[in-house]
Amino acid sequence: MDFNFNKFMENYAREIGGQFSEYDKNKSVIIVPLGDNRFQAVLGIVKLNEKYNKIGIEFSSKVCPFSEDFDLKSMLEENAKTCYAKIVVVDDYIKVEGSTFTDAMVDQGLKEIIQEVANVADEWEYKLTGKDIN
Repeated sequence: MDFNFNKFMENYAREIGGQFSEYDKNKSVIIVPLGDNRFQAVLGIVKLNEKYNKIGIEFSSKVCPFSEDFDLKSMLEENAKTCYAKIVVVDDYIKVEGSTFTDAMVDQGLKEIIQEVANVADEWEYKLTGKDIN
């Protein structure tokens, strides 16, 4: 792959007035500024999708710890309304994830995935907690 993932993430963070932090060559995070002085951290990882044996890029953002009290039906219904972002439960945490395979990506599509993940995570974080946590 002739694509510098972290350079893309850094440039996009600069473009939107966000912050960028690199963990390693395959993992970084952008703090995405949203409306009303809110922010959402979106983690990006380049990794092998074992099911399809293809390299992909996955974006994720934490919402809040999972609780049995949450309306899971409404979360599943939300998944039908989004293009890239899906609400998931991972390690007892509600997250929003979006992904693509590297052979199908274009810069604009990656930007759209990041924005949708950040917006959906922020929306559900506020619905579930009433706070701007992540």
